[in-house]
Formats: sequence, C-alpha cells, structure tokens
Amino acid sequence: MYVMRPAALALVAALSALPASAQDAPSTEMEEGRSLIEEGARLFFRGLISEMEPALEDMAEGMEEFAANAEPMLRELIDLMGSVSDYHPPEMLPNGDIIIRRKLPGEVVPEDEIEI
Repeated sequence: MYVMRPAALALVAALSALPASAQDAPSTEMEEGRSLIEEGARLFFRGLISEMEPALEDMAEGMEEFAANAEPMLRELIDLMGSVSDYHPPEMLPNGDIIIRRKLPGEVVPEDEIEI
C-alpha cells in the first residue's frame, strides 16, 4: 500500500481546488474582455474605412470612366466574335503566342443542344 507524504497530499489538494476556483470566477470578466476586444476591432475598422474612403471613391470614378470608354469596343468585339462556343479553347504555342481557333461548321454544337 502506498502512503502519501504530507507535501504530496498538500499538492494534490491544491491542484484539485484550482478548477473549482476557476469555475467560481465571474464570467463577466471574460465578457468584459470580449467586449473591449470587439470595441477595439470596431474602432480599428472604422478608422481603416475612413482612411480608405477617398481612394475607393477615386477608384469607383475610374471604373465608371473605364466602363464608359470600353463599352463600345466590347460591343464591337462581341458582334465580331459571335458566341464563345464557336471557338476551341485557347492554345499556347512553343514561342508563347496564344491562338484561338474558330470551330468548323460541323464542330459547332447548336445552342439548344447540350453536350454531355
């Protein structure tokens, strides 16, 4: 039979009491810590957004201008190309050139048919 020494017995008693004291600690401290972290994150993101707002507005204006200038060219390209399904996938040649071959009339699948 094993006899515990008084120091070992005291250590076991102290360790067994620790979880009980941790459970008795008020959960409001944990909640308060969480709310402080949430408030800090909220303030951080508000500051970040306020600093980025002018750049985002400039970017939006630039995108609108680009869309206005590119729209006629894109419409012309779409009219010239027709359907994307009329073409084979792009191929890269050994010299780095990329070619997109148009399918022959027999290779084109009508749009109402689905190829499985």
